[in-house]
Amino acid sequence: MTVRQLRVVVRAEDYEQAVAFYRDALGLPEQAAFTGAGGAEVTILDAGRATLEIANAEQVRMIDDVEVGRDVSPHIRIAFEVDDVVRETTVLADTGATVIAPPTETPWRSLNARLDGPAGLQLTLFEELEPLGGDE
Repeated sequence: MTVRQLRVVVRAEDYEQAVAFYRDALGLPEQAAFTGAGGAEVTILDAGRATLEIANAEQVRMIDDVEVGRDVSPHIRIAFEVDDVVRETTVLADTGATVIAPPTETPWRSLNARLDGPAGLQLTLFEELEPLGGDE
């Protein structure tokens, strides 16, 4: 099997708010949108390169401690790499997100902020402060 794309599907009770937040405020380009019978709507947003990060409970607790100072992670958390975490945290807070923890430098040399976003998603915004191994 060859996986060609990772797509995360989120049920949003306030669909318009979620689309406006993730498309317009976060800046994820709209790839496609469809409507169906009975008021069904979906918007597919391009989030760039996708990875699936599998972490054990100890790792999640350690990341929470570094980024937030306490355990806050739900079962699934979405992380977005951005160019300017400080600016983007402010933009997202102004457009509907709740800041859980402000941008914080991590021991692995990234600047991370934690937010609660629309549609029940907890978000990490991160900015790499130096290239990861193998990246130039």
